[in-house]
Amino acid sequence: MQSEPSPQSQSPTHVQVAGTVVSVVAGAFAVGIAVSLVGVLLLRLAGVSTETPAMRAALSSLQYVGFGIAAYLYLSKRNEWDIVRWRIPTLRDVGWIFGGLVILVGALVAVSAVIQQLGIEVAANQVITTGQQNPIYFLYMVPVTVFFVGPMEELIFRGIVQEKLRRIYGQTLAVVVASAVFAVAHWLALIGSGGGKIASIAVIFVLGAILALLYEWSENLVVVAVVHGLFNSYQFLGQYAIATGLIPGA
Repeated sequence: MQSEPSPQSQSPTHVQVAGTVVSVVAGAFAVGIAVSLVGVLLLRLAGVSTETPAMRAALSSLQYVGFGIAAYLYLSKRNEWDIVRWRIPTLRDVGWIFGGLVILVGALVAVSAVIQQLGIEVAANQVITTGQQNPIYFLYMVPVTVFFVGPMEELIFRGIVQEKLRRIYGQTLAVVVASAVFAVAHWLALIGSGGGKIASIAVIFVLGAILALLYEWSENLVVVAVVHGLFNSYQFLGQYAIATGLIPGA
């Protein structure tokens, strides 16, 4: 593992890094929304319905295409292509992928059990709500999350945000702050009361922290991108099985 950089404490640096984090995340969402809107407009001009499960999934992928465009523009402008730690997966990386997925699923099960025991109500995710209305949507979202959501979210939140924080403040603070930013960024995707959203954000923070640590341990963005995509797929397939009666719901 690479040695941890010494934290720096100059106030201008703090402001610059905070500004970078905000601009990268806000820029990713802004470009993502813009690309999605263009997609919706073109489909409607072509007379194609955007309400079918397939089109909804396709439009979801466009948001993450926007994430990729935003990341490309940022890295190109700053000429910081070397900031992202990635490589073609080795056999060791395959082990990290398998182990990371097991840990992530285990953490979700454990946190969900604790929340249930405490009687805490969590907010629903818009994707899950949409899929419950038409379960086939969950199946369409599997390739979307593997090829777009996982890689692009990890590129933004771990590859750029976490790495920028790590280079200034060190590994520990970078993991905590990047995970918090990752969790809060999901706020608008949640449906429910404020308390339910906060509980959901806490769960996402825990899962995000595991991904952040996995990135530090493996030093390979490809590993966390694959784990993220497979983990989301596990959730979508589980939701599909529940919605179609293949397995009993909770």
